[in-house]
Amino acid sequence: MFRFEHIEYLWLLLALVPVLILFLLFRRWRSKGLKAFGKTNLVMQLIPDFSSGKQVLKFILISFAYTFIVLGFANPQIGTKQEKVKRSGIDVIIAMDVSNSMLSEDVKPNRLLRAKNFVSKFIDELRNDRLGMIVFAGRAYLQMPLTVDYSAARMYLKSLSPGLVPTQGTNFSEAIELARKSFVQGESKHKALIIITDGEDNEDGAKDEVAAAVKEGIKVFTIGVGTDNGGPIPFGNDFKRDEDGNIVLSKMNQEMLRNMAAKGNGKYFQLGSGNDEINAIFKELGRMGTKDFEEMVFTDFDDQFQWCLAIAAVLLLIDWWISERKFSFKF
Repeated sequence: MFRFEHIEYLWLLLALVPVLILFLLFRRWRSKGLKAFGKTNLVMQLIPDFSSGKQVLKFILISFAYTFIVLGFANPQIGTKQEKVKRSGIDVIIAMDVSNSMLSEDVKPNRLLRAKNFVSKFIDELRNDRLGMIVFAGRAYLQMPLTVDYSAARMYLKSLSPGLVPTQGTNFSEAIELARKSFVQGESKHKALIIITDGEDNEDGAKDEVAAAVKEGIKVFTIGVGTDNGGPIPFGNDFKRDEDGNIVLSKMNQEMLRNMAAKGNGKYFQLGSGNDEINAIFKELGRMGTKDFEEMVFTDFDDQFQWCLAIAAVLLLIDWWISERKFSFKF
């Protein structure tokens, strides 16, 4: 198994984007400056030893060195030993709506970020339960199978965005069907499905899937994100509009979510700050009882940060050795 011990350091890689933009702008500014000074070929004859290509090469070397330094700080690790661990808990799958309507800002900062913050707090409270994650919009995809690796869950959670599902819409039926298939087959209890959405269902068949889930011992909980008044859906530099040019308002469908939870033998919650909802939902999950299961987990990991730092050191050494002067060969 491969993992990063400190995955939060990987955000530092985003610093390469503005640096690259500044470098390209600098080269463009210098090129314009040379043209303003005179013909480029004549100006370059005045500085025959200068190499533009080697300047690019040095920038690439430094960029890669920085990348490996960041990776070193994040400390990549390889699992070296597995052990069978006995646990007692339940299986929980979170189905997260990542349709474009989840970008509406009727709750701050927006529906999706509010939902992700809730799931992050939810993961913090988990102990021995197995967790799986599904993302859905017009289609549904299994993002993470059932596992007790909560660090992996946090990693997947950070990557959730509407871009993960190219087909837009809100297909509850496919999300519930995928959840049914992702639970351990043959078990008739200790299974909970938590659907986090604004409730704008664009497909049919959700009622039948909820009924099928109940028959398989799955309790369906729904968590609504948004407001009854709704809000516009960001679309580029504007908002989504209808055929007449009017701004489309996305409203949370509480009634549909309440009915889905009721038919799923679960409960409906409206997402506020997150803390009250987490306490309430864990109270409901606690009533489901637990089951004993065995899980193969990695207990020993070997640090690999030294390799990343060594590569960075070599790249910096090469950068220091290379000057911006052209290579000259004399025979």
